Amino acid sequence: MFKLNRLTDYAVVVMSRMAHRPGVVWTAPRISQDTGVPLPTVAKMLNALTHGALITSLRGAAGGYRLNRPAEEITVAEIVQVLEGPIALTACVDGAAGACDVESLCPMRGNWDKVNQAIQRALGEVTLADMAVFPPLFVDPPAPRQGAAVAD
Repeated sequence: MFKLNRLTDYAVVVMSRMAHRPGVVWTAPRISQDTGVPLPTVAKMLNALTHGALITSLRGAAGGYRLNRPAEEITVAEIVQVLEGPIALTACVDGAAGACDVESLCPMRGNWDKVNQAIQRALGEVTLADMAVFPPLFVDPPAPRQGAAVAD
């Protein structure tokens, strides 16, 4: 199963929250409170996202974190690469020579590149802004039909 790690999932949640108020400087405790992600996890993630240049860390009494670019310009592929490294389904994709003991004999050599490139393209086409669209928590019930009784 191809699965992103939990930290990457949380990073999309955290960055989506930040995208809803892009000019705001967010503190780690506030992010933790608003998203429900534990504070130690938020701190670890913010550090990685800062080193990956997706967010900026501001020091001082009014310090915190903010997105480096508008959410429409940050792709899911970038977030995955910052937290997990290069997107690669197998050890032999994109010319990673020497990662497999049977590389020279493998009949699939090079074929996984097509799949890997498709996944990279798909993740590159989805932006943080796309991910920051949340469904409504509560949906109003439909209005009663004309003349229908309304229950208390």
